Amino acid sequence: MSKNKNVMVNEKKWSKTNTKDGFTLWFTGLSGSGKSAVADRVANRLEEEHGHLVERLDGDIVRQHLTKDLGFTKEDRDTNIERVSFVAKLLSRNGISVLASFISPYIARRNKTREMVTNFIEVHVHCPVSVCEERDVKGLYKMARKGEIDNFTGISDPYEEPENPEIKLNTHKETVDESVQSVIDYLEENGYI
Repeated sequence: MSKNKNVMVNEKKWSKTNTKDGFTLWFTGLSGSGKSAVADRVANRLEEEHGHLVERLDGDIVRQHLTKDLGFTKEDRDTNIERVSFVAKLLSRNGISVLASFISPYIARRNKTREMVTNFIEVHVHCPVSVCEERDVKGLYKMARKGEIDNFTGISDPYEEPENPEIKLNTHKETVDESVQSVIDYLEENGYI
């Protein structure tokens, strides 16, 4: 009985010292649009300038560890985002600032994530396919155009642009620093930082 009381006291103590809810910045856009570049710099600023606990969830890294069993069919993409959404939910509800950068091409799946996650902020990293192809250091677009990659978003699979994102970045018209500042400005104006 006394053990349970101690647990209760510790839980209450923790909740009083960690009253600020976390949030999830969900960076969505085509491959090569600049999602990771912007998210990495935003994460650094949140940690260094605002003292936030930050966790980065990035498509390439998550696919190496959490979802390496999945391919790129619509069903697999939805499962990938469902798993990541669950992780973001756990982190954000415990006061962590989550920055997730995933192509996440389907509106319906992003909307389900919005319903799951504490303080979901959709960041549309907009960049035309032609510019993304120019930036493509991995040669993925070239392989997709040759038919060597199936279900490639923007080429052989659709990307459904967000209808009403909280933040829209035009990374083909602005520098990474300008995009980062737009995100920071939104967070400041809306009381997240």
